Amino acid sequence: MAGTAVSGRLAWRVARLAEIRQETPTARTLVFDMPGWPGHLAGQHVDVRLTAADGYTAQRSYSLAAPANGDRIELTVQRVPDGEVSEHLTGPYAVGDPVEIRGPIGGWFVWRPADATPVLLVAGGAGIVPLMAMIRARREASSKALFRVVYSLRTPAELYYAEELRRPFAGLDITYVYTRELPEGRAGIPRRIDVATLNSAAWPVEFGATTYICGPTGFVETAADIMLALRHSPQSIRTERFGPSRD
Repeated sequence: MAGTAVSGRLAWRVARLAEIRQETPTARTLVFDMPGWPGHLAGQHVDVRLTAADGYTAQRSYSLAAPANGDRIELTVQRVPDGEVSEHLTGPYAVGDPVEIRGPIGGWFVWRPADATPVLLVAGGAGIVPLMAMIRARREASSKALFRVVYSLRTPAELYYAEELRRPFAGLDITYVYTRELPEGRAGIPRRIDVATLNSAAWPVEFGATTYICGPTGFVETAADIMLALRHSPQSIRTERFGPSRD
């Protein structure tokens, strides 16, 4: 499951779109039928490749949004202006259409249900996607591991998985941080994640918790620096970042 080239795991496979769920006005979850899928761990990602009629190809990486489910996988894709892949996947791409997928990839930024260590998940915008896979994997495994989530987003309209995250999860606490616009009726002012936020949300150092941070590069670096300043071990902090080159 570490994403190495074992049993053809990194060969390109043809998947077909089976279902679409709209998450926000600009993001959708795509459910694919993927015959022969070897399975994956929460936190891993895949490469997606599109090929035009003239042979031109475009390729991007996307995190898996849900734990392994037979021959089905889920990706949540945010439309990026002028993004060669994202604009297609969030636009004309329709149920039944094919796409090439390679993976799973990655062995460090993963969570395994057998791990009972407390977990802190810190997401910036679309960085919630692989962390949601961990939340779902925990629920499906009936894991007793305690999870805390800090989810930073610009506005309430950009909340991924809104209906699902509003359901009560035993052992799961979520803190939302809004950087541009607060939900109606919420007191305070928009702000970014800071020392006070993570000091309140993080597990005490002596708990030996594992922290997963995912989001844009600047966000990830800031959150990781804060966790280090709060005296959490570097070995306990795992990061996944993305930038413009990732579409």
